[in-house]
Amino acid sequence: MCPPQDAVVLALDLGGTQIRAAAIPPSGERFGRRALATPHAGGAEAIYAACAELLIGVRADLPADLRDHLVAIGISSMGPVDPWRGLVVDPPNVVALRDAPLADEMQRRVGLPAYLERDTNVAALAEHWLGAARGCLDFMYITVSTGLGGSIFREGRLMLGPDGVAGEIGHVCLMLEGGPNCGCGGSGCLEAIVSGSGLATAARQALAEAAGEVRGSGADGLPPGGSAFLAKRATAARLTGRDVAEGELAGDRLCTALMERSRRAFAIACVGWVNAFNPERIVVGGAVADGQGERLLGPARDEVSRTAFPDPAARVEIVPAELGNDVGLVGAWPLVAERHGDPAWRRLREKR
Repeated sequence: MCPPQDAVVLALDLGGTQIRAAAIPPSGERFGRRALATPHAGGAEAIYAACAELLIGVRADLPADLRDHLVAIGISSMGPVDPWRGLVVDPPNVVALRDAPLADEMQRRVGLPAYLERDTNVAALAEHWLGAARGCLDFMYITVSTGLGGSIFREGRLMLGPDGVAGEIGHVCLMLEGGPNCGCGGSGCLEAIVSGSGLATAARQALAEAAGEVRGSGADGLPPGGSAFLAKRATAARLTGRDVAEGELAGDRLCTALMERSRRAFAIACVGWVNAFNPERIVVGGAVADGQGERLLGPARDEVSRTAFPDPAARVEIVPAELGNDVGLVGAWPLVAERHGDPAWRRLREKR
């Protein structure tokens, strides 16, 4: 049973650094948008309280005609998650939320049914509804930001897998030996090479190697001698992926090598996705991807055209995402529309 076409959804987007909330009507507009920093110091209870405060505040500010049509809460969260039970399972950057019953907590505190999904899946729902994947039955959504995540849409529906983690393509290993360490505990993962956090880690390791502080840190193949650009940045603050990207624009050799390695890894990964999943489109968003633009997407298209299976290579389009930073809020409406009233998502939230 889907909600009525005039239904309004409270949207919650929980990230490692920021929590955002808004009300989403069927037009996709964001009403009463609010945001605050994720309160790590107070543990899970502080995060629950902050999320509920935002949602209750959004609801209180709504005009009566919208408030009367509220039906549920759609939650986008860092993964992995168990969407059937509404749990945030084991987010690597917010350890307080391990096995956290976020959906139940929001339902109890706000008084509306709540549905939880991984942030990349919610973004894919949004892009399918109003963005770059409109009209596509088979596509992939990729976000390249602080981390690297993905979502797989097959025959018009999200591919979840029995544990809800299908689409975690950032942790496919590209380098079996000598690859950079990843936050997941593995090494050589796509995320560790392409993401903002991966670029920053590689930059710090390369600087340490140049200074003789460490050896064999996974920066093999990079130019020797370190980087004056990054060394200067590192004295002022902790290095970020943005520093590496800006270093490339400034002509720094190490930064250029790191960015070229990142783009090469992304292009190779796209070939694998095209061959394995045969998508109509690969929609690419996230802060790193937005900053790189065609410097990231162009080489990926070229590599797919050159080395992927001919028929899926001819079919696929690799395009930028369209909905920007609020994609996790916009996707709350199709998330609720898909699940509200379906007992598979409400009956004790039992895992399949």
